[in-house]
Parts: sequence; C-alpha cells; structure tokens
Amino acid sequence: MKKEEKEKFVHDVFESIADKYDAMNTLLSFGRHKAWRRFAMNQMPVRAGQSAIDVCCGTGEWTVSLAQQTGPSGRVVGLDFSQRMLAIAQQKKEKLHLDQIELVYGNAMELPFEDDTFDYATIGFALRNVPDIMQVLREMKRVVKPGGMVVSLELSKPVWPIFKQVYSLYLNGVLPLLGKLLANRYEQYRWLPQSLRNFPDSHQLAEMFKQAGLHDVKVYLLTGGVAAVHIGYKKEGQ
Repeated sequence: MKKEEKEKFVHDVFESIADKYDAMNTLLSFGRHKAWRRFAMNQMPVRAGQSAIDVCCGTGEWTVSLAQQTGPSGRVVGLDFSQRMLAIAQQKKEKLHLDQIELVYGNAMELPFEDDTFDYATIGFALRNVPDIMQVLREMKRVVKPGGMVVSLELSKPVWPIFKQVYSLYLNGVLPLLGKLLANRYEQYRWLPQSLRNFPDSHQLAEMFKQAGLHDVKVYLLTGGVAAVHIGYKKEGQ
C-alpha cells in the first residue's frame, strides 16, 4: 500500500470507529492499555508548567493524562487528522475542565509547530499507522526542546513463545469477529493484525529512534511484549 493510500485508509478507519474506539480498546486489550499508559507516564517526569504534544492523539486519553500532570500552568497539544476523534477528545477536555489542552487538526508527518517547542512528544498506539515512521520520529524530535523526550507506546510482538501463538490466534481470528459483533466493524478491526505484521519489532524500532537522531534510547516490554514503550532524548545542541 502506497503512503498516500495508507494515509487515506487509516483516516477512514478511525473516522468510522471513533464513537466506539475507547470502549473497544478497553475490551480488546482486557483493560491493559490503561495500565500500559500509566507505566509510560511513570517514566516521564512531567512537572507542573511543562509542555507536551500528543501526536495522533485520537480521543485524547494520553492528552488528558499529560494535562493532569502539567496542571493549569502547563500547555498540552493533542494533534490528530480525524475530526471525529478530536470531537470526542474535546468532550473530555470540557468535562474535565482542562483548559490547558489545545486540540489541533493536523498531520503527524508535518507538525505545525516551531523547532524546540515542547518538553515532551508522545504517540500512543498510532506509530504503526503512519505512512512513514522515520518522518514522524524526526518531526517529534524536531519539536521537542534540547533535553526533551520522545515517547512511543505501541503494540509490539510478544517474546514468550507459547503466548506468541495464542496472541496471534486472538489478533487474527477473534479480534476482527469481536469488532464486527460489538462495533459492526469487521474490516476496520482486521486492520489491527495487518498493521502489526510489517511493523518493526521492539529492537528494530529502537534502532529507528537512534536513526532519527534520538539518544539514550530505552525500551520497556509490557505484558510479555504485547506492548512496548520506547523513549529517546533530544541531545543538547541539536
């Protein structure tokens, strides 16, 4: 699939599942996605008054977590190319009175911000969906300040042999059927195993972080490698 075709396909997928996205994430990950996000946040020493951009923010779950850490004096941008996903994020922002959140319609491949703007740049469960992983990592590195962190939380490939087989069966067989049964979306949830098939494993993604110019790259495997957190730093002087 060409980059332009993938971008349009992924956009259409998320526009169509926006209203079911949060509930299906909880169900299909058995609620683990929340624990994974908490783990990622625990690796980030976010302080009051700091700034962050949540790239491909979707319905704003991670955006909200970041804003709660920065407090009212902070600045958190949630960026996504799905208007329907952003509309749900807007509802959360208003419900929680998180005025420090700014929601932006935009493309992860060309972030509409100056160099050295944010203390943190995050991307959750979306890196596998972008047309060009390296371009997005370079953009995230560009917009963080020297010393800032780029953080990815993403589904990965299990490392436990027996669990790997069970997980493959679940992803390829059970998950699309649950998507059809509970959200009336079969093709959209069949995309998940397809998107993971050609996605780099945790070691390969760590190398891509380094190729993007990020330093002191750290990798944390979660739930036997079902998910992984990758963290890289922008060097002073870059």
